[in-house]
Amino acid sequence: MEGFSEIKQTMGGLLEEIAKNYPENDALVYPFRNLRLTYKELDKETDKLAKGLVKLGVKKGDHIAVWAHNIPEWVLLLYATAKIGAVLVTVNTLYRSRELSYILKQSDAKMLFLVEGFKMQNYVETVYDILPELKETSDQELNFEEYPFLKRVVFIGDRKHTGMFDYYNLYKIGEDISDAQLKAKKDECSYQDVINMQYTSGTTGFPKGVMLTHHNLLNNAYAIGQCMRFSDKDRLCIPVPFFHCFGLVLSILVCQTHGAAMIPVESFNPLEVLKSVEREKCTALHGVPTMFISELQLLEKENFDLSHLRTGIMAGSTCPIEVMRKVIDKMNMTDITIVYGQTESSPGITQTRVDDDIDVRVSTVGRELPGIEAKIVDPETGRECAPGVQGEMCARGYNVMKGYYKMPEATAKAIDNEGWLHTGDLAVKTEEGNYVITGRIKDMIIRGGENIYPREIEEFLYTHPAVEDVQIVGVPDKKYGEEIMAFVKIYEEYEDKIKEKDIMEYCKEQIADYKVPRYVEFVSEYPMTASGKIQKYKLREKAIEKYSLQER
Repeated sequence: MEGFSEIKQTMGGLLEEIAKNYPENDALVYPFRNLRLTYKELDKETDKLAKGLVKLGVKKGDHIAVWAHNIPEWVLLLYATAKIGAVLVTVNTLYRSRELSYILKQSDAKMLFLVEGFKMQNYVETVYDILPELKETSDQELNFEEYPFLKRVVFIGDRKHTGMFDYYNLYKIGEDISDAQLKAKKDECSYQDVINMQYTSGTTGFPKGVMLTHHNLLNNAYAIGQCMRFSDKDRLCIPVPFFHCFGLVLSILVCQTHGAAMIPVESFNPLEVLKSVEREKCTALHGVPTMFISELQLLEKENFDLSHLRTGIMAGSTCPIEVMRKVIDKMNMTDITIVYGQTESSPGITQTRVDDDIDVRVSTVGRELPGIEAKIVDPETGRECAPGVQGEMCARGYNVMKGYYKMPEATAKAIDNEGWLHTGDLAVKTEEGNYVITGRIKDMIIRGGENIYPREIEEFLYTHPAVEDVQIVGVPDKKYGEEIMAFVKIYEEYEDKIKEKDIMEYCKEQIADYKVPRYVEFVSEYPMTASGKIQKYKLREKAIEKYSLQER
């Protein structure tokens, strides 16, 4: 399995091959929409949509932005754009007007596809806010002074909105494009072309557009699926957002490269996830730790048949050891794996294997994926570290992005002259060759000259019976430079039985004094990105304001 043979096909070419090999296999299933497409049907449906895009003037290299949650049309657009060489620009579902405006300008998007809205936000109103001229036009090609590349806004839904083209009309106008014309467009595509652009979370600074190719995405997806022992018999429940690499690569494309079934959840809800797993007899389930924690809580109250579950991925943020153990024991996910990486690496760099010892699978992020090199270097000198010595994780291989769009300086900073991607993550390589992520370089807390890594304290606090989740951040301190603050979620049954001081006492008994949190606050939730990553910088801002630490 570890031998690596690169896929040198386009996304559309591989879909056509999978459709021939597994024509009747379920490809895309929405059980609560009563929608079920086989791979043969998915290939044909996306051909029709691709023809509509061609008729509307979409060409190879055009940037097509999609602002929607996990709806079927998102998947169809992924393949339709890829088939004709257009670049799908994924837009975070939680973005507001300022962020959307930035993405449309920075990405040079030619078209924007959107739904009515998501959660509490109305996308249509947001678009009219930044494009007021849209209200005064029909759905013909547009011209915006601020957005010179943007020519169309396409609405996905049953309603009609002024100035917006009807998504479903693409199928009708596509009838004017012949199979031969579509094939000519497909033949123009190379597996080395950029086909997807994802924006980094932007928790600090401006988001950067990560340019990813067919080659980046398909090879990473295939390698990850192989580490899970995925096959055409597997059925994956997907509650993670499509706009993120976790949803697109580790989920949609892992399924495609193996002929497996995708069962998406449109918006994360633990009840809908567990119902989907039960109803569709899912063999695999993905999620970030916070999702699995919510599912485990629901399992304490209700019964679901999870007997078909076998594997899956927990990723996206630090995976607490205690949560991993519970998922294995209580959700039947004996072959669950952890994938480590970042958008810039397509995203996987390392992964645990299903036959790894349980201790390896709950305490490390595994070893390099097939075809990928990794190393730990001293952030100051750049020299490679010996096993057991902490440094920065670096990666090299087919998975490294082509670069940041229109940001050559940032690209040069991230990828060195020898092709190594510098992740900014602190890690240690074990003697056995596995990697342990110890934190972010910028997350490191320096208290009175002592380097403190939040991950170490978080893992310790998970051993407290009352602690459901915990996030450690550094906050300003006049005496020590920085102090430690713990934001703790406690289990319901402990709400009236435990106080913040009890958490501090628990620490004092078992870890070094300088690692004991100076501040502890109980919280019911954490500020998060749409992809489920906890925004520690917002927790830090909250602490600075609450304790008037600006003056320290």
